[in-house]
Amino acid sequence: MAEFVPFRFVVSLYAIDGDKNSPICQGAFSEVSGFESTMTPKTMKEGGRNWGEIQLAGNTTFPAIVLKRGVTKIRDLYAWFDVTTRQANYAYRMTGIIEVYDNNRFNQEIKPILSWKLERAMATKFKGPDLSATSSQVAIEELHLVHEGLSLQLEDQQNE
Repeated sequence: MAEFVPFRFVVSLYAIDGDKNSPICQGAFSEVSGFESTMTPKTMKEGGRNWGEIQLAGNTTFPAIVLKRGVTKIRDLYAWFDVTTRQANYAYRMTGIIEVYDNNRFNQEIKPILSWKLERAMATKFKGPDLSATSSQVAIEELHLVHEGLSLQLEDQQNE
């Protein structure tokens, strides 16, 4: 994995009940965005309480995670997208782990400082590079992943 450190973000996708030591897809990307969750509160009015409403927790939504400018070790990202879209396997979901690595090159032991876990991720957009003989583009320009849950794991929680 040392070759991925300049990118600083490593994305691994596993079958939902699969072995965590053998990812189906693994790659490094120069930009990852979409780490967000929004809870829409529900309001309730209470008799005799004239100065405000009671706020209750409502549904939580998650935008798509967008991976940009990446290279992969295991070249199955497009195959996964193809199976999900063309071959009517719309429910073919994976668990995603996005690891963030320290930029310190003097650190002998390269390990993630934090990671994000995506529950039941599904690819919704795949964009390859624009091909040009005068440039050296990366293998994957953009990949969008929708998911059903997002959780953050810090370095000291990695082995739990």
